[in-house]
Amino acid sequence: MDAGIFEQWMTRGLTQVENALEDWTPKGAPAGLGEVMRYAVLGAGKRLRPLLVLAAAEAVDGLSEPALRAACAVELIHAYSLVHDDMPCMDNDILRRGKPTVHVQYGEAQAMLAGDAMQALAFEVLTPDAGVEPALQARLCSLLARASGYEGMAGGQAIDLASVGKSLSEQELRTMHRLKTGVLLQASVLMGAACGSVDAHAWSALSDYGAAVGLAFQVVDDILDVTQDSVVLGKTAGKDQDANKPTYVSILGLQAAGDYAQALRAQAHTALRRSGLAHTAWLGMLADKVVDRDN
Repeated sequence: MDAGIFEQWMTRGLTQVENALEDWTPKGAPAGLGEVMRYAVLGAGKRLRPLLVLAAAEAVDGLSEPALRAACAVELIHAYSLVHDDMPCMDNDILRRGKPTVHVQYGEAQAMLAGDAMQALAFEVLTPDAGVEPALQARLCSLLARASGYEGMAGGQAIDLASVGKSLSEQELRTMHRLKTGVLLQASVLMGAACGSVDAHAWSALSDYGAAVGLAFQVVDDILDVTQDSVVLGKTAGKDQDANKPTYVSILGLQAAGDYAQALRAQAHTALRRSGLAHTAWLGMLADKVVDRDN
């Protein structure tokens, strides 16, 4: 597939998602809360999770409206997690997506509330009064809730905070990052797939693809944390090393971490071939983008 065509597809998808987030993220929430929410979610970020939703939906000939809603919902969850992750009680960071973090810009209380409100808004977006069948609404909410909660992102973050200054095995690190980062990326793929018709074999293959891409994303993040500067990353470089957090680079070394990212890319492509689906080119190119990115 031509890279130029892929870029055009991404541009269309990103425009759809950005316009929808613009419409669905409130301007008039009480006491300036809408402004804080919009600062946190609009106009920045790679939007990888929404793109995975849209690509998976296209791979299974899925319905466009629920896919767009799922794409925005998962991005709202991701944005809320970053707001909370950056706060002093967590990672205490001052830079995100090339601008001051939300608590730096608006204060800790507003940051906490904005994150809470974005989490709730994600599920509101998934449950419109019309346009998405109730059974599909329930399926999408279930996938997103499980990926966000104690069995997913929140659980992984708890392990992360408890692991500062400790030595982890590679398996323990993989478990932490599978929950903290990987499960939400995997859920993005499955939410897209849920918008169409897919048999158990293809569903399993897409799940494996999502798991490989999710872990690859974190491995590459760990590599970039020590090889890029803050301007390129849009967030504070070297933060994990300074905080004495276990990473793939600290445990495997830089070269081995890079090799592992390439192996995960290969696993993702193998899973797509195994799916038997005809229209997986965008998913394959997104896997490549995850591994080849520089921020």
